[in-house]
Parts: sequence; C-alpha cells; structure tokens
Amino acid sequence: MLFANGDKVLFTGDSVTDAGRGRPVGEGLHAGVGTGYVRIVETLLNVYYPERLIQVSNTGNSGDNVVSLKARWQNDVMNLHPDWVSVCIGVNDVWRQFDSPSIKSQHVYIDEYRKTLSELVERTLPSVKGMILLSPYYMESNREDAMRAKMDEYVAAVAEIASKYNTHYVDLQAAFDKYLTYRHSSFIAWDRVHPNQVGCMIIAREIMRSVGFDREFL
Repeated sequence: MLFANGDKVLFTGDSVTDAGRGRPVGEGLHAGVGTGYVRIVETLLNVYYPERLIQVSNTGNSGDNVVSLKARWQNDVMNLHPDWVSVCIGVNDVWRQFDSPSIKSQHVYIDEYRKTLSELVERTLPSVKGMILLSPYYMESNREDAMRAKMDEYVAAVAEIASKYNTHYVDLQAAFDKYLTYRHSSFIAWDRVHPNQVGCMIIAREIMRSVGFDREFL
C-alpha cells in the first residue's frame, strides 16, 4: 500500500469531496473529513492499517470548478505540506454549461480545464510523493445524453493528464457505469452527481484499489 506510516494524505475538489467537512481544514474530530468518500477512506485506513498513523485531510469546497480550485491551491494544498494529494474536480466545470447555459462566466471549457489541471499537477508534483487524479463523472448510462457526452471529454482529459505526468488515475465514470448496469442512478445519486453512502463507497473502493489496498477484507 502506497501510504506509509506518518504520511499526510490530502483530498481536495468540489462538493463531492467536501461532504460537510470541517473548516478551515477538514481533519480530526467532530466534522472532521466530512461524511462522504473521504470519511470511508479514512475509516478503511484506520481499520486495516492500524500500525500506520496516516493523517487524512479534506479541503474540498462545494461549488468549485478547476479555476476556483486553482485560486485556493496555495492555501488549501501547498501550505498544508501533504505527502499525497488526491484531486476530484470537473463536475461543476461541465454542469454549469447545462444548468446555467446563459451565464458563460461560470463555464470552464475543455481547453481551459485541461490547461489548469495540468498546471496544478506540475506545480504540486515536485513537493509530494505522488498525486491521485480522480475522474469527474455523471451517473447517466445513456452516453448520447448531452451532459454525459460532454463529461466524457473531461474524463478523457484527466486520463491524459495522469498518463502524461505519471500520476495515479481513478476512473470513477467507469466504476459508476459498471454499477449502473445493475441499478438505476437514483439509487446512488438522485441528481446523478452527489453520491449517497453507496456511491461514496464505490469512490472509496476505487481509491483504495488505486493505492494498493493489500489487506484481507472481512
């Protein structure tokens, strides 16, 4: 497993990561890392790797796109000096193009998205042990749906960036697509974006697979 004793693992992104986390930094007791997938990752690490003291921090911020994430990157990522950084961003970059089509100032188109996320990766890699890039997703199995088709472009961009910079990559869209062959999206996210605990478990499972979970799961 990639995370070693004493490592600090920071998760950041939009509301999917935020999940009601504590402020200014989500960690420790009470609100802590929130109630979403980061909480499940933290729990799995504590249950299955008790010999490793791994600090989990959450600086996800509801409503963020990659541009607003960049604006707070120094304060909410670099200044916290993590060993590992996990990023899940892109849903709002696409969503605002559909739920607020006339407010173009809220849109982040694919070229800007790719350029900005690449800049964040380049800026961060020299200071950390590694990064984990989570793809954005839309829980819609009809790939001809307009928002799903657009989201697929952003998913592909994250995969390209992960390959270019040799980061870990987690394809959440593929994971949800597989699940949706058995269950309707309303079972895990009524708005097809914000996951319930089942959806959060799917995300956490894919992250743990990516970092080399190697304990017997009982």
